[in-house]
Amino acid sequence: MHPSGILSRLLISLALVVTLAGMAEAQDRRQNAPGEFDFYVLALSWSPSFCEAAAERGNRGRSQTQCSRPYSFVVHGLWPQYERGFPEYCQRPSPRLDRNIMTSMLDLMPAPGLIFNEWDKHGTCSGLGARGYFENIRKARAAVKIPEEFLQLAEEKTIAPGDLEAAFIRVNAGLSPSAISVTCTSRRLSEVRICLSKDMQFRACEENDRRACRRDEVVMPPVRGG
Repeated sequence: MHPSGILSRLLISLALVVTLAGMAEAQDRRQNAPGEFDFYVLALSWSPSFCEAAAERGNRGRSQTQCSRPYSFVVHGLWPQYERGFPEYCQRPSPRLDRNIMTSMLDLMPAPGLIFNEWDKHGTCSGLGARGYFENIRKARAAVKIPEEFLQLAEEKTIAPGDLEAAFIRVNAGLSPSAISVTCTSRRLSEVRICLSKDMQFRACEENDRRACRRDEVVMPPVRGG
């Protein structure tokens, strides 16, 4: 083989080794071990954005319960996180979620399918039983105050992600810019994500910001229904 061919193969092999090493570093050594994680992310979904997107897709199944009532921010989930990366589906098959627990959470997470999915994907990684996990969701939601101006938003609002974060920071003592991020889909606000320690205190999570919305402005559709 020509020396240049040998060199090319060596360079390709080296690149593959570096890539695999990076993947190994990104995957936490505790990957998917229940209860072994560093902090939580509380994901608060802007319900009107979800409902508008569902209507555009003609998807009225899962969204029917949620979109028939005037919700503003609802809980998408409480997600165990590593400092880099996150676990998911930590028990297969997951322990069956009691339907009574599911119905008890509909005031915060108004979609049965979402609740079952969040237990399977994230709750099983918490190291808690189903009741304990959903009690933690309730505690996490209680730890975060929603700014008054978003509770009954009557008209469409366009806002910079940074201004939305600042509104949450103003009404939540101890919440810092490094503990909150905003996500978007297309032009709409999708979620506000807030990082919490295992004892439900605000804490920094710099990596979470990598998945944040990069648009200058996002649209918040108004609260409708009911």
